[in-house]
Amino acid sequence: MSVDRIAILDFGSQFSQLIARRVREAGVYCELFPWDAPAERLQAFAPRGLILSGGPNSVYDAGAPTLPAHVLAAGLPVLGICYGMQLLARALGGSVAPAAQREYGAAEVALARSGLWPRDTETVQVWMSHGDSVVVLPPGFVATGTSSSTPIAAMADEARRLYGLQFHPEVNHTPRGRALIEAFVHEVCGCGRTWTAGNIVEEGIATIRARVGARPVICGLSGGVDSAVAAALIHRAVGDALTCVFVDTGLLRHNEGEQVVKTFRESLGIRLIAVNASEAFLSDLAGVSDPEEKRRRIGHRFVRVFEETLAGLPAATQGRAFLAQGTLYPDVIESRGPERQSAAKIKTHHNVGGLPADMQFDLLEPLRMLFKDEVRALGVELGLPEALVWRQPFPGPGLAVRCLGEVTWERVERLRAADAIAQAELARAGLMRATSQAFVVLLPVRSVGVMGDGRTYHEVCALRAVTTDDFMTADWARLPSDVLATISSRIVNEVPGINRVVYDITSKPPATIEWE
Repeated sequence: MSVDRIAILDFGSQFSQLIARRVREAGVYCELFPWDAPAERLQAFAPRGLILSGGPNSVYDAGAPTLPAHVLAAGLPVLGICYGMQLLARALGGSVAPAAQREYGAAEVALARSGLWPRDTETVQVWMSHGDSVVVLPPGFVATGTSSSTPIAAMADEARRLYGLQFHPEVNHTPRGRALIEAFVHEVCGCGRTWTAGNIVEEGIATIRARVGARPVICGLSGGVDSAVAAALIHRAVGDALTCVFVDTGLLRHNEGEQVVKTFRESLGIRLIAVNASEAFLSDLAGVSDPEEKRRRIGHRFVRVFEETLAGLPAATQGRAFLAQGTLYPDVIESRGPERQSAAKIKTHHNVGGLPADMQFDLLEPLRMLFKDEVRALGVELGLPEALVWRQPFPGPGLAVRCLGEVTWERVERLRAADAIAQAELARAGLMRATSQAFVVLLPVRSVGVMGDGRTYHEVCALRAVTTDDFMTADWARLPSDVLATISSRIVNEVPGINRVVYDITSKPPATIEWE
């Protein structure tokens, strides 16, 4: 694929993938590399510039990630962000020290003219998250940004095309951050806008064909956009070598199984096998309350079902099969996938950290380097129905991770009924596209209530609705009060066992979108 490239060295920041997303939004292809990736690997990638991510360490800590010598020796433009700026400063003769006060959240920075900022000094809003600061500039650098708490909030050595930002331009809380990243990749590095959905399809098909050859592929379909796009892309590449398997886990939303089977068989023309394994999944989850254990058991059971399905297919004689999944970047970052061991694990996704070590498949994850918006653009490029492309995400473990505490048939049916009411009322109000993700969570909490003249002591459910464009950060949706009132009234009156509804008004971070 003849496109310009940017390499991002990942020092373990929870926002590393957001940097990649912003670069791709600018029409430039990029990939993340471990900070200690061999020089040969970076050279083979042939980037036109390098970005150093943030990270959880202090540059002066023993064992902290360092800046490899080959990064500066390459002579390429470099942009250091937060920890990356501190590494750059220290490696070139500057000094980094603990800040007098940790700076976290919104701040105002006065940015001066530089290769990243074309105008004279202007005050802009940014997002800070650091406990250390550059206190002495390296030789050749000038301060190009200052804040009330951070005198050196940005720095630049224009002659060597080296730049540093103490704040995070990649997050939505830095409104002008996209412009800074675009200036770096286009103006400083000279990259063109060559990364498009068409290129993703072209590159994906070539990569899948080269890896799969004549071997069979089993694709687990959840009915969501991720697995649907993965299946469509793989089908475009290998045709009838693909068999999709839809597993009814007993943990799906109301009428979801029937809808998924109809969509894929009638709209996409892909071979689909539907398997009802609800008894096995619910049996595996009996007595389990820990969310990590839920995900592990669900991941294991999925693989066992796929193995049993493959054994009954003629294609099983063609060699070791691939298991295709719709794994995305956010799944990898939160699970701390094998390529992100320097990052903290937020939670295990069943399709990343919950798979059994002895499974009889090789993994095929064509979307692993993509974000949700890129996947949707890919779905449109592949001709998928709009209703499927824009369907709200649903976790692979299903209602098991929305049924907090022990998962039982009774509690799952209670949750399914409450969620169906919420979905119906949001759709009636025309809010399904206005919210990026909306769902009900059943809590392992009981509260006292009164119905009629009697006392109740039933479970509590929470409504969660968020808006986001990347699923790495999210804000709670400001739903109309009359819609919330209708949802609450219907749930407590129509769903036995629930007598209280609460609304989650927490952003991500500090919370995640799902509760488990």
